[in-house]
Amino acid sequence: MTHPRATPAARTENTASSQDAQSPEETDRTAQGPADARTRARLSTRDTAPTASLTDLRQHLTTHLDPPARTWLDHALHEAAAHPGLHGPISVWELRLAEAGRRCGPAYADAARVLILDAARAGADALTRVYFQGTADERRAVLHALPHLVSGPGALPLIEDALRTNDTRLLGAAVGPYAARHLTAHAWRHAVLKCLFTGVPVDDVADLPRRAAGDGELARMLGDYAAERTAAGRTLPEDLYRVLDLTESVPPAPGTDHPHGKES
Repeated sequence: MTHPRATPAARTENTASSQDAQSPEETDRTAQGPADARTRARLSTRDTAPTASLTDLRQHLTTHLDPPARTWLDHALHEAAAHPGLHGPISVWELRLAEAGRRCGPAYADAARVLILDAARAGADALTRVYFQGTADERRAVLHALPHLVSGPGALPLIEDALRTNDTRLLGAAVGPYAARHLTAHAWRHAVLKCLFTGVPVDDVADLPRRAAGDGELARMLGDYAAERTAAGRTLPEDLYRVLDLTESVPPAPGTDHPHGKES
């Protein structure tokens, strides 16, 4: 089929229309550049949560936390390691997860929580309890911890639950490395579309180039989505073109590991 395309001029027009539609508050945030608080928090989260190794996370926090926060984290990790697993209605380390935002600050709380979950040797049962009983911040930390703590697809229900929400920070965490490894092709395609629909940057989708390469079914879904938005008089997100371009790239060579194939 012929997939939707736009000339550079058309893409520029779409971008300009989106900027014109920004509220004054959004325009002010854009004008502030990468130093604004929202961008700083986003960069900090990317640096410390989704893809870094546990060793890198610890080093990052050791470097950036102030002395009281470092002392608190060291104590929390020692406590979790000394009393791992689930204990009664709530474990001590679960209380530390709740404190992490206040103790370490929002920019570093995700990483601190991931380290606490690791120290507590949280398995699928513990992660599931934290996810469904915790706050949105704690749920996001669980999603970031999955690739470090769960080797198989047993925690996919947590990913699937997060993908049903419209919380963009939760969605961004849900499409990380664990989803890239274990989501079926059908579910993964819908996750990519959910990102486009809600405005989650496709940069958050782990392993996107490999999984999208040569995926004709994803290209078809993107085409349908573009047609619906165009018919409704709405602009197309630039990320849609990026993903569409990836679907036309060379697919992995035969024998290359590709979770769940490219089934429709």
